[in-house]
Amino acid sequence: MAKAAFDTPRIPDFPEIPVVVEGAMGHSRPFAAAPEHQEALGFPGRLVEDWHDRAIARMGELLGRSRGLRVFLDSCVKCGACTDKCHYFLGTGDPKNMPVARQDLLRKVYRRHFTLAGKLFPKLVGAADLTEEVLEDWYRYFHQCSQCRRCSVFCPYGIDTAEVSMAGREILASVGLGQKYSNEIIGKVHKIGNNLGLPQPALADTLEGLGEDVEEETGVPVRFPLDEEGAEVLLVTPSADFFAEPHVDGLIGYAKVFHQAGIRWTLSTRASEAANFGLFIGSYENMRKVALRVREAALELGVKRLVFGECGHAWRVAYSFLDTLAGPFDFLDPRYPVPQHVVEVTHDLIRRGALTLDRSANDERRVTFHDSCNVARASRMGDVPGGQFTLPRDVLRAVCNHFFDMAPDTIGEGTFCCGGGGGLLTDDLVELRVKGALPRMQAFREVVERHRVTHIAAICAICKSQFAKVLPYYGFEMDQILSVHQLVGDAIVLGRND
Repeated sequence: MAKAAFDTPRIPDFPEIPVVVEGAMGHSRPFAAAPEHQEALGFPGRLVEDWHDRAIARMGELLGRSRGLRVFLDSCVKCGACTDKCHYFLGTGDPKNMPVARQDLLRKVYRRHFTLAGKLFPKLVGAADLTEEVLEDWYRYFHQCSQCRRCSVFCPYGIDTAEVSMAGREILASVGLGQKYSNEIIGKVHKIGNNLGLPQPALADTLEGLGEDVEEETGVPVRFPLDEEGAEVLLVTPSADFFAEPHVDGLIGYAKVFHQAGIRWTLSTRASEAANFGLFIGSYENMRKVALRVREAALELGVKRLVFGECGHAWRVAYSFLDTLAGPFDFLDPRYPVPQHVVEVTHDLIRRGALTLDRSANDERRVTFHDSCNVARASRMGDVPGGQFTLPRDVLRAVCNHFFDMAPDTIGEGTFCCGGGGGLLTDDLVELRVKGALPRMQAFREVVERHRVTHIAAICAICKSQFAKVLPYYGFEMDQILSVHQLVGDAIVLGRND
């Protein structure tokens, strides 16, 4: 690997509060969206001349639409409980990556224009005008938040920094200053159906090839159906599952589960993407447009169940917003939740004894589990509180003889972000991603040393891609990250159920 243009942080023996370095990440700036990427989403192609007035007007619209945003901007008392909870602050030491300081980039402008005290006595209440310098700070630092919500867990008032950064990004895009990575991806979904811009013929060829590979390896004809009407299940999965490791191994695992359980399923060209990057830029309109593709596909194919694959924010959008964005889904089978996560499906099949599993197939692996942020802090699984934590671990213990959790304060509700979420999984932000991964790498190294753990499993496409990129920076191997259903697929015994 070529030498990086930055220094990878040292993994400490114990978690450390970093030395504050003013402006340490002031140079970090994602590529701006080209005019065609902006316009495809309904935004101006470039920064508009009246950007100041438009930005303030858009902020007013967002405040009118979201009571929560106004509460979050009004209620902070600068207690400091969040300051050391952000993985980007822990990895970079930049004070503007303290959640309270990142919020204040928007809060000070809000106070100036939307509070009486800010209009009359701006200096007394920390209010400030929206200048070009402030706008640039918004663009840099609202793209140094992965919207993981860890800070919100520790905030005594429950202030959601993610909602603030989402609002900031939406305002930026609305005046013509959008981020290339997220906006280009959303445009591909609108036009073709998936993040990769993968057309139907290429998708069909890929799935046919996967079926041939699995049959050659196992001797069992496991199908990877596409656009099949009348299937019971429509699987909506991240497009990374169609080609990249370890994602594709997870897709193979889903197919083996459905095959062995006798569940007729299909993928859809129209909805060949579970991810909804509209969430990352705070755009309800674009979130809804992406979500409607799922509804249209379910109706078109006449399915009875809607199952989402391993993708963290896709599950958050599906679990929390899908019915609002694209519902009602009253045409689906009422016996099943809408939607379901593939982990829920597999967990239920294992519980009922519908799958035969050979744990020893994974004996060369000693596995830990990474709780992905949007699953951990913005969703549930199953019918019990905390199911998003217990169900994946139950599945892993059912398919692995050697499973070990990381430190309790780094998993579950308090899990550390992988460092690449929230629309930041782009090489123009690789320094931020590597440094933001430090707390998770510290927790991972601890179980490697204590329990000889060899692999980390995840149920999020972004987490998998992020770890494959950053693990080598910290002395690990990129193939130490696995899909949960990769382990399921390796352990499942095809052809018989004892």
